[in-house]
Parts: sequence; structure tokens; C-alpha cells
Amino acid sequence: MSDAYAGLPRATIGFLAALAAHNDRDWMAAHRADYDRDWKAAGIALARALVIPAADIGLTVVPKIDGSLRRLHRDTRFSADKRPFHARMHLVLAAGEPVGKRPAVHLVIGPEGFDYGVGEWAMPPARLAAYRAALCDASARGALLRHIAAAEGLGCAFDPPDLARLPRGFTAAGDWEHLLRRRHFVLRTPSPRPMPDDLFGPAAPDLLAGIAATLAPVAHWLAELE
Repeated sequence: MSDAYAGLPRATIGFLAALAAHNDRDWMAAHRADYDRDWKAAGIALARALVIPAADIGLTVVPKIDGSLRRLHRDTRFSADKRPFHARMHLVLAAGEPVGKRPAVHLVIGPEGFDYGVGEWAMPPARLAAYRAALCDASARGALLRHIAAAEGLGCAFDPPDLARLPRGFTAAGDWEHLLRRRHFVLRTPSPRPMPDDLFGPAAPDLLAGIAATLAPVAHWLAELE
């Protein structure tokens, strides 16, 4: 546990709740000081407190915005939802660098609760091909299925598969067939969980590192497919 870290300020949750209710640029401009203190500084401090605990389980944390702290601004160019900001604090603990392009554990704090998950959105073609080949190897698949079971034990689940049918060249595979029908490999909590009190105290790094330790083997399994 980090002696220097006091915990996430409860004001962070208040800021995120207010942002969710007033999600526009004028409101953000009027509350820039709250953003700087309760989101930016608080998020970087939490990420910094996770650097060593994450490294102990083979994950990388870069404590800066667009490093392990996802920025609040949304890309609305191709979305019907034109709200300019994400009302959340999203931390990425990655299996290597750059952290935004590697399989990773994701920890998300929002006004309605706490979410977490692991995986990789849109696996690059080489990793996708290696992923499908590894699934057809009984030993590699068995290891992944054990890691998935551990993540499911924390309440994580898959979204429906991306493909309606198996990729060309693959045959029916039993109860793990759905894994072959994925381009995105994401296990996550289906809905926000209650905010743990330890998040707001010195035990926060241990709390989050404990969750990450259970999820990290999935990220490592994916990252080793290169």
C-alpha cells in the first residue's frame, strides 16, 4: 500500500455527476478549476500510485492524460451522441507500451459506480490471426479458458460475438466456439458496481491492483500472441 497516497477525493465523484448532468462545453469552461483539481490532478495521482503495484503484475502505467488516464473528450464525428465529454475517470493498465494500443486492464470510475474489464478492442490483423490459431491449440486454449473463468468470477462477461458465423476455414468448436467469432476481445462488468469505500482512502492502490491481478493474465495471454 502506498503511504503517500491518501485516496481518490470524493469531490471527483461530485464533479463527474455534475458533468453527466451538464455535459456541454460552456459548463466545462465554467468549471475548469474543478476539472483541473478533481479530475486531472486526482486521476494522475491515482495513476501514479498504481505504477509500482501494476509493475509487480507485469502491467504498465503511464501517469498522464492520453497515457494511462483516458481523456474526457469524446470523438463525436461519427456518433449520433454529440455530448462532448465522457463523465468518467478511465485508467488503463497495459501489457506493454504504448498503453493505448496494447491488451490491457481497464478501471472506470463514474458517477453511478465502478466498472472494470480486460482485453483489446479491434485486435490488429496479425494478433487476430494468432489468436484464432492459439484457440485451436488445446493447451493455449485451456490456459485462456482458466483466465476467463477467473475474470468471470469477478463479475466480468463478454458482449455477444462480433461475427454471426465462424471465420472461413474453421469448424464448429463446442462451447468455446464464440471465442472464434470475436474481433474484439473484451470481458467487462455489464453494469456499474457499487463504489468501494477503500477507493477513497490509502488502500485504493491495493484494491485496484488486486482486481487487476485477477484480470491481468488475460491481457498477458493476448499480448504474447506476437
